[in-house]
Amino acid sequence: MPRPSVLDSTLMAQGRFLRLENLRYEDRRGVIRHWETTFRQNDQNAAVVIGILRPSNRLLLVRQFRPPLNAFAVEFPAGLVNAGEEPAQTAIRELKEETGYTGTVIASTGLCASSAGLTAEMLDLFMVDIDESLPENLNVRQSLDEGEDIQVLRIPLSSLLDTLRRHQQDGDCIDSRLAAWTMALTCQNDIILHS
Repeated sequence: MPRPSVLDSTLMAQGRFLRLENLRYEDRRGVIRHWETTFRQNDQNAAVVIGILRPSNRLLLVRQFRPPLNAFAVEFPAGLVNAGEEPAQTAIRELKEETGYTGTVIASTGLCASSAGLTAEMLDLFMVDIDESLPENLNVRQSLDEGEDIQVLRIPLSSLLDTLRRHQQDGDCIDSRLAAWTMALTCQNDIILHS
């Protein structure tokens, strides 16, 4: 069977940051199909920071209003990779801007699909160790862009699932990457504790 592939696309709409396209593609059976998808105007990728504060063993998260949800979202710090910038640099820059903290990248996933059924956006997740004893991490200050209103959350890993459930009960949305990471952490700990 042939490999599915996109044949062409038609621009349906565009705004300042996004564009909507109709992709015409051929499936494995040779049938021509259509799929609507979004792209960032500059086809930028994103960097996502999974930051652990040491020695307190707390996860560093942000809470901000997300207009598409009409609600606050609890999520990992993240941002778009600027032209000429390495994704790891973006991760450290966004960490500093959104939370005030500095840290060290210890691992990366490489590029992953953000929401493959909706958008072509790709992102790279970075594990970052944040040493709370460093002078630059003692009195942190955010450096937010205009329009950003970000609350910094420092949640003990031992109570992460319960804390996120409380946020949900209060009307906040939990970002899917954070939810998946939390579930994996919870399942891993449950397996370790009950093995």
